[in-house]
Amino acid sequence: MAGSYDDRDGFIWLDGKLVPWREANVHILSHAMHYASSVFEGERCYNGKIFKSREHSERLRFSGRELDMEIPYTVDEIEAAKYETLKANNLTEAYVRAVAWRGAGEDMGVSSARNPVRMAVAVWGWGNYYGDAKMKGAKLDISKWKRPSPETIPVHAKAAGLYMICTTSKHAAEAKGCSDALFMDYRGYIAEATGANIFFVKDGEVHTPKPDCFLNGLTRQTVIGMLKDRQITVHERHMDPGEMEDMQQCWLTGTAAEVTPVGQIGDYTFEVGALTREIAEGYETLVRS
Repeated sequence: MAGSYDDRDGFIWLDGKLVPWREANVHILSHAMHYASSVFEGERCYNGKIFKSREHSERLRFSGRELDMEIPYTVDEIEAAKYETLKANNLTEAYVRAVAWRGAGEDMGVSSARNPVRMAVAVWGWGNYYGDAKMKGAKLDISKWKRPSPETIPVHAKAAGLYMICTTSKHAAEAKGCSDALFMDYRGYIAEATGANIFFVKDGEVHTPKPDCFLNGLTRQTVIGMLKDRQITVHERHMDPGEMEDMQQCWLTGTAAEVTPVGQIGDYTFEVGALTREIAEGYETLVRS
């Protein structure tokens, strides 16, 4: 599948039924378009099975509640919708996007309590998120923006509005020839990339930022479990940017990123070492098991 995302063959699940891809539209006065009242999940299907599917569906409903949007579908109904959409598009290897949002209704201001909560599921084929960086190691810029305090926004929801600074940061990074950008948090500690969590290796031990003001990704949790199964020490902690000087390896994790090595962040460089490759290969085996 290629071309513009609004002009493709196939079907999208929208509010309980499959509709032709090009007809899966919303009104211009949908609340989400104006006030970011939208939550979503990014998932991958391998060999016909969505990895961590139910956990993603549960998180979608959690994110909706964090934005005061009760999604009108149960976890079981969301699960059925995802697999129905995959079947309708004849896909067994795919990216899966479930999204819920405040639609158009009686309210058109900040308040939207009378507007319906809508939901859709779209699926499509998608390769490596970072292209050949999956093998060579991604190059990251350092964003001028910071991840906000938990007192300012629901940081543990996968909410569309939280990605505004991700888009601007990634655009700036790409303009510099980088694959992505690294955020610091509101305190100045290392946080995450624009759509992925980050890990570092030093002397055989792994260090990763504590997710107290950003999303604790499902892939992140999976990789920590893999490391602990291998008896590798994992430190989840606040990390100062200057610590990158002494780190030997680095990788990103996320549903789209999977496990992607990092070769450079700003002026700091890292080797694509044995542990990075082991975890990347182990993750690939796990998701297809």
